[in-house]
Amino acid sequence: MWNSAPRTTREIRMTSTSDALVVFGITGDLAYKQIFPALQAMVQRGHLDVPIIGVAQSGDLDQLRARARDSLDKHGGVDEKAFAQLCANLKYVAGDYQDSATFDRLRKALGGAARPLHYLAVPPPLFAVVAERLSQSGCAKGGRVVVEKPFGHNLASARMLNRTLHLYFSESSIFRIDHYLGKEPVQNLLYFRFANSFLEPIWNRNYVASVQITMAESFGIGGRERFYEETGAIRDVVQNHLLQVTSILASDAPASTDPEAIRDQKTQIFKAMRPLAPTDLVRGQFTGYREEDGVAADSSVETFVAVRLAIDTWRWAGVPFFLRAGKRLPVTATEVMVTLKRPPQAVFGEIEPRQSNFLRFRLSPNVVIALGARAKVPGEAMIGEEVELIARHHSGDEMAPYERLLGDAMRGDATLFAGEDSVEAAWRVVDPVLGDATPVYCYAPNTWGPHEANALVGGEGGWHDPRVHEVAP
Repeated sequence: MWNSAPRTTREIRMTSTSDALVVFGITGDLAYKQIFPALQAMVQRGHLDVPIIGVAQSGDLDQLRARARDSLDKHGGVDEKAFAQLCANLKYVAGDYQDSATFDRLRKALGGAARPLHYLAVPPPLFAVVAERLSQSGCAKGGRVVVEKPFGHNLASARMLNRTLHLYFSESSIFRIDHYLGKEPVQNLLYFRFANSFLEPIWNRNYVASVQITMAESFGIGGRERFYEETGAIRDVVQNHLLQVTSILASDAPASTDPEAIRDQKTQIFKAMRPLAPTDLVRGQFTGYREEDGVAADSSVETFVAVRLAIDTWRWAGVPFFLRAGKRLPVTATEVMVTLKRPPQAVFGEIEPRQSNFLRFRLSPNVVIALGARAKVPGEAMIGEEVELIARHHSGDEMAPYERLLGDAMRGDATLFAGEDSVEAAWRVVDPVLGDATPVYCYAPNTWGPHEANALVGGEGGWHDPRVHEVAP
């Protein structure tokens, strides 16, 4: 099993562990699908035994416990012993987020807790409101806050939200969550980069021809139509997930495993990313999207996006990074393809295939690290064939992302959370192409998006198809 270094050995700067967990929006969809299963898993591992206070606009504790059981029934099953402990620690505060009386009741429910963690699983317009009320009621004192994505709608709103949160919480107490960073394969990508010395000599513009990251989903919007109408693929996955993976691939090694050292290196990459121009991006929308409930008949929201990204550093100058994400594509898979430059001379007279040498990282649904090379075929003739050497292949996460991230936030470990500078730097990259800055092209479901996206990689031999190296988990 390919695992990163045990998290207990990290040299991290942490303050005391949170002694209470407050979940705003605990009756919502995110809590139902992700947070309740994460909480039960934390209890099972012995990682959570503090008061858990749910806050929402209506209902009571019995209804909350019933919803928690229903959530677990549908998302992994109920462990009766762990569920009983979870329910014993569960409290509930009902009330409007705009009403100061709600937060007075929360302060009472917290009792003697001095270091609460407040999880804002609420719509983004409520982030600032809840933070202000937490401060006014005294609930923010000594506490931390977890803010769900999207963190802002563009660069200006992200800056405004940062300024607002800093009125009530220090930067070290703000945890901007991106669940993608909590995935085991993404952490393994970070580990593989810096735990192996053989990569460093070739991990630069002298040997790397291009980098492609594909995040493909064969399914559609799945009941998130209203959210997608406000967000689109650029805001939903490019500004956060794909740029985060890019920063891991492109950053220099941190001086230590200290959270700030790791985050600083990634932030430098975000700052070195050249802001996108309209010619760097192609947007698409699958046929039938406009017929979905809650979608405007003339919607120009993208369900597919392809990007050509430049990183202006000594290491990566001139190396194109191609990012692609979309709904209703032929496969559900996330894969990184690092294509190496061809040998300077064809010694054996062969025309080398475009991807004769490459490193491939499959991040989902299974995990693969593979090296593409040329090897001689049997016989007297000096003729080669393309082979793939699979270094590691196993199924996905051992720990669900929300379990890992909640546990980290409780301990004050910010390694897997985005800092103020990196969030704003990432928004700076995509800000020029948000909205209708570029046209949106139609594409048929079960295809790789609009054909216009092919022009972005025309000089690099085209897009890599993750199905080419498909291996059963």
